[in-house]
Amino acid sequence: RARRSRGGAEHTACGRMPRITPELVANSAQFTNPLKEREIKLRANKIPAVESLGATQDQFDTIDLSDNEIRKLENFPLLKRLGTLLLSNNLIFRVSEDLAESLPKLHTLQLTNNSLLNLNDLLPLAAVKSLKRLVLLQNNVTKQPNYRLFLVKHLPQVEVLDWKRVKPKEREEAEALFKSGGMQQKAVKKKLTEEEKEKIKEAIAGAKTLEEVNRLEAQLKSGDGLASEDAMTD
Repeated sequence: RARRSRGGAEHTACGRMPRITPELVANSAQFTNPLKEREIKLRANKIPAVESLGATQDQFDTIDLSDNEIRKLENFPLLKRLGTLLLSNNLIFRVSEDLAESLPKLHTLQLTNNSLLNLNDLLPLAAVKSLKRLVLLQNNVTKQPNYRLFLVKHLPQVEVLDWKRVKPKEREEAEALFKSGGMQQKAVKKKLTEEEKEKIKEAIAGAKTLEEVNRLEAQLKSGDGLASEDAMTD
């Protein structure tokens, strides 16, 4: 017997892995949002991966995949119309290298409260030249040294980061910080230390929700962190 989720989609009660299917797309809420854009809500379905979005027939300006369990931002078909992608409250810790090819008109990407940890993992977004608005609040990557300036430098097309407009002064500071020569901040990956692993395991043990457990396990599974390395050249 089928039951209807908060997103308006049907699920079977037999315990099968939830997936994006043509049936899910057909039964999900589809409407014109306040921005007069066509939007589909695929949120709160416990979807673990992006797949079968070709079933949308590229009929939407906005796709809402918030409140699922997606781990990787990948596997999108060519969607020439899609401009806004909402992915808050997932488990995302990786971004596909070919995102720009699949979503050539993507201008707004909402990734609040995911599992992004490394600044370098965001570099594939540099190829998405249409990207103007990016939200990464409540990801551990925001705690990295010079997080905002790193993205201002490496994602120059982004005009609004975490709901704050990028100012000309920030662009100047980012250029000075990351230019070759002088004081240079390098983003380098490092493996999690045993102490960091233990802290994550303790956090898992103290987690109050399954979502917290999944998020922390994704970080532990990724197995790496990011350190900053200052290099002074003559």
